[in-house]
Amino acid sequence: MEKLAFFGGTPVRDTKIYYGHQYIDDADVAAVAGMLKDDALTCGPKIAELEKCLCEITGAKYAVAVNSGTAALHIACQAAGVSEGDEVITTPITFAASANCALYCGAKPVFADINERTYNIDPASVSEKMTEKTKAVVAVDYTGQAVELDPLMKLCREKGAVLIEDAAHSIGTKYAGRPIGSIADMTTFSFHPVKTVTGGEGGAVLTNEEAYYKKLLLYRTHGITKDVSFMEKKPEGPWYYEQVALGMNYRITDIQAALILSQLDKLDRFSERRKQIVARYNEAFSKMHELAVQEEIPESDTTRHLYILRIKPEMLTIDRRAFFDYMAAENICCNVHYIPVYYHPYYEKLGYGKGICPKAEKLYEEMMSLPLYYAMTDEDVENVISAVKKIVANCRK
Repeated sequence: MEKLAFFGGTPVRDTKIYYGHQYIDDADVAAVAGMLKDDALTCGPKIAELEKCLCEITGAKYAVAVNSGTAALHIACQAAGVSEGDEVITTPITFAASANCALYCGAKPVFADINERTYNIDPASVSEKMTEKTKAVVAVDYTGQAVELDPLMKLCREKGAVLIEDAAHSIGTKYAGRPIGSIADMTTFSFHPVKTVTGGEGGAVLTNEEAYYKKLLLYRTHGITKDVSFMEKKPEGPWYYEQVALGMNYRITDIQAALILSQLDKLDRFSERRKQIVARYNEAFSKMHELAVQEEIPESDTTRHLYILRIKPEMLTIDRRAFFDYMAAENICCNVHYIPVYYHPYYEKLGYGKGICPKAEKLYEEMMSLPLYYAMTDEDVENVISAVKKIVANCRK
């Protein structure tokens, strides 16, 4: 913080701004309060209402709401038949859940490298990593930009693998004019508070395949069913149910569903504001040779969850860590998304190590997430830009 004097002494703003924050309005509060007075706080009709809404927004035939994005990934892998001895390909630039879902099923995560311009998983690298053991590909719409779905779908069809699109970042995004959620074999959403739409927590899996849908319902609720087509014995009466698989309690509450439904009413507004902020950032930072902005494929009409600024350390006298600290000194609290999954000690103990995905590893050393959320004012955005410009101007080689 002593180096503030070197940059002119006074931070660009007096109060802190963080990289992400939920937006809750009176309609959201009323939706939750009203639900608290309802007869069903969980396992009620609000769940089906949310699932219907998600299908309407995305064009998917089926939706299964669960209590987190992690739960969504887990049951998607289960529905895909992922089991011991299988391999699941994913990106290292993601939250650990995108790989952990394979481990939950006894399978091996395999990491494919990224496209160094878009930061999304590279279909060419996925192709190189595919073997006869590849059961599924978990392709992450990193920052909200759609992955290259057509090439990935083609690869999966050729190899007999299931494409699971981890769309935790990308609700509201479209690929070639089609909403995310209606394209991959299964698509998972997250409703964590820093995402575009929140339920406090929550998630969902969307699919067009009835067979997957029935399995998703089963794995969401302990592997217990009242569906006669799944049962092994004759029902004894209307109370009868059977556990036919080992599932988890991944149920979402009606309270969370009510909040998510209220938030989905604002999805278009949320999406438009995020696009405005991203456009302003890109305008400011793309002109600065010391920085790089994330490129987008033409097929992706992106609702961005994260804004990644890439630092070119060879053109500056500071590295990413110092840049991060200087931003904090300007009262702009950034973050880094993400530490490559296989860098974590748990994965090191499984035998993973550095060098697997060189492009992803280089990106990690140079990237930083800037503030991006619906409630940011134009002044907030300009403060972020001013802070970045101030640091670059004082740290050019």
